[in-house]
Amino acid sequence: MQNPRIRTASLWARMGPYRYFYLMLIPVVIWYIIFCYGPMYGLVIAFQDYKITRGVTGSTFVGLKHFATLMNDRYFWMAFRNTLVIAIYRICIVFPIPVLLALFLNEIRAARFKKMVQTAIYLPHFVSWVIAASIVIAILSPDTGLLDGICKTFKWEMPILLTNPKAFRSILIVSDIWKEAGWNTIIYIATIASIEQSQYEAAFVDGANRWGQMWHITLPGIRSTVIVMLILTIGQVMGTGFDQVYNLYNARVYETGDIIDTYIFRSVLADNKLSYAAAAGLLKSVVSTFLLVLANTASSKLSKEGIF
Repeated sequence: MQNPRIRTASLWARMGPYRYFYLMLIPVVIWYIIFCYGPMYGLVIAFQDYKITRGVTGSTFVGLKHFATLMNDRYFWMAFRNTLVIAIYRICIVFPIPVLLALFLNEIRAARFKKMVQTAIYLPHFVSWVIAASIVIAILSPDTGLLDGICKTFKWEMPILLTNPKAFRSILIVSDIWKEAGWNTIIYIATIASIEQSQYEAAFVDGANRWGQMWHITLPGIRSTVIVMLILTIGQVMGTGFDQVYNLYNARVYETGDIIDTYIFRSVLADNKLSYAAAAGLLKSVVSTFLLVLANTASSKLSKEGIF
């Protein structure tokens, strides 16, 4: 059996060349400990009738009472269903767009034009959802919106969108693509840049056109990155979109637009149900973890690739 001191020395020797990278990692680890792992202690209030005046240690323990209430709350299940549906839309429609954008940007040969396009599609990411939602509302508002002005010019009937439950999810998806798709192309463009140029040269000699090179070289070259990003996206879909939905939705679209995060927010802000909201948040996290593990397991078995 190998001596533990030898194993420790070997580990330290392997870490030696990368010691500065590990030092750079320390602030990130500290941030996660303070803001992500530390607050997990507060999940205990999901099993209590939490009172601010009594604190965590003094509040009454009630077990699974709040989870049982959740199971019988039709508004929670409505929000849960909406979250899943919007998540499926994001995975099936929003997720592939950055991949396609990266592929087509890679085919642009004019460097100046390519930079202009990249800058144009990156910029919306740096606008907060408060501003982005205001822009969307300014475009879609009846009577005063840009779309209304266009409809009046051509004497068309202005469609009601912002208060239409059937149209609200489409607004979410389109606005999400506009704001984030360009920014999400960065990781794919970086991966494409790491592909050996000799592969393209060999394919060109063999007679492959640009479409053939994209299909047989570029796509296989970024497959691992796409799979990892898809797994991470599936693990996060239950917990993303609060800023967007909160700034765009209204009471008339709760039927199709209310998600778990906005439901939890209202439970805390309007009803002061801290323990109930904590139970809903914990349930959402459990579902997200299950989806992440399921996606990673499926990917490992089908493509032999995963994140763990």
